Amino acid sequence: MHAPLKQRLQHGTVLLAPGIYDALTALVAQQSGFEALYLSGASIAYTRLGRSDIGLTTFTEVQDTLARITERVDTPVIVDADTGFGNALNVQRTVRGFERAGAAMIQLEDQDFPKRCGHLDGKAVIRTAEMCGKLRAALDARHDAGTLILARTDAVAVEGLEAALERAESYLACGVDALFIEALRTPEQMDIACKRFASRVPLLANMVEGGKTPVQDANELGQRGFKIVIFPGGTARAVAHTLQRYYQSLQAHQTTLPMRDAMLDFDQLNTLIGTPELLALGDKYAPATDILPRADRN
Repeated sequence: MHAPLKQRLQHGTVLLAPGIYDALTALVAQQSGFEALYLSGASIAYTRLGRSDIGLTTFTEVQDTLARITERVDTPVIVDADTGFGNALNVQRTVRGFERAGAAMIQLEDQDFPKRCGHLDGKAVIRTAEMCGKLRAALDARHDAGTLILARTDAVAVEGLEAALERAESYLACGVDALFIEALRTPEQMDIACKRFASRVPLLANMVEGGKTPVQDANELGQRGFKIVIFPGGTARAVAHTLQRYYQSLQAHQTTLPMRDAMLDFDQLNTLIGTPELLALGDKYAPATDILPRADRN
């Protein structure tokens, strides 16, 4: 088993958490050696709905996805809970549900509803006092102090950097376990945020290919002062790119042979997902023979 996320964040090294959106992506990420995973709300919208990250996903859809992931892998999962799907009471339901489903850390943001991707324009934020109420509700709702609460502010795009830092200060005063100042525009802004908070609380850096924040590697971000680095949507973007190539090739060639070197075959996929082990486990519980003695047929 992996060490609890709270314990891991006390280490000096930065924690890199790749984006996942289902049990298969979680399994492949765990097999690749990551110590934590990030369940991206945007990627759930992309993959389950085929839609944009504009507040269309629901509490139950995310909870169901999370439960299927944590049933398959034991790597700690940081889950994007958007705005908590409503007011403070909705936040409490979300925290309890996600905790039951196995979340290691639950992220809550201060956007107004309907929310949208933090790297899209046109965002709006709720009042600081309202967000503080939602965060206190989240902290009160959790059953285990090891279930961490991550507070995110999207105020940089709406109110400017200084206002976002003041919001983060207020959220930290509520007792949250980590902070996420979304869509910092420059390395200089990142350094300002780290100088103010990095010595006091774990800070999360969000790397979005083509987004508002300059993409850097995790080690560089760790040197700046960030403790957690996520690449939340990169997985969905990589898969979408591969699917475009695959379907276009299949349509053009009427066979998968040109893509063969870019695919797993039947046996390779079954090895990846553990089919031989699962069948062996099934055999352990199977009856000695499929044909019952005549006396037992009644």
